[in-house]
Amino acid sequence: MTDLALEISRHLPFPPERVFDAWLDPKMMQKFLVPAPGMIVPEASNDPVVGGRFRVVMQAPDVEEGWPHEGEYLEIDRANRLRFTWVSPYSQEDSEVTLILTPANDGTNLTLTHVRFPSQESRDNHEGGWTRILETLETTL
Repeated sequence: MTDLALEISRHLPFPPERVFDAWLDPKMMQKFLVPAPGMIVPEASNDPVVGGRFRVVMQAPDVEEGWPHEGEYLEIDRANRLRFTWVSPYSQEDSEVTLILTPANDGTNLTLTHVRFPSQESRDNHEGGWTRILETLETTL
């Protein structure tokens, strides 16, 4: 177990409220939480309160079963900050993701930080997945 971390920033041409709300809307989560081309999210559910939980199943096109990703909301500060645990087959148990949204003149600057990975390979794979997810978030919004 390691303290490896990653940080990805992206400018989105949408108001912070719209960007933030997408992360808590299961229908939107199904549309943009796809870490690779061709993947789908057949299941997304959540209880968007501090202490509430979420579950997202990501599925590749050539497999019958998806990979569950679950977590607990640790902080919900609408349009500013969202922090949650991240448990998946490729992360360690105490992994956390933080989203920080900063208003910009023409939209939102979003910074995603994910901490604690079991290996450098896991960290690198998550970096690719989160990058793709943020790209898909922009096209979905």
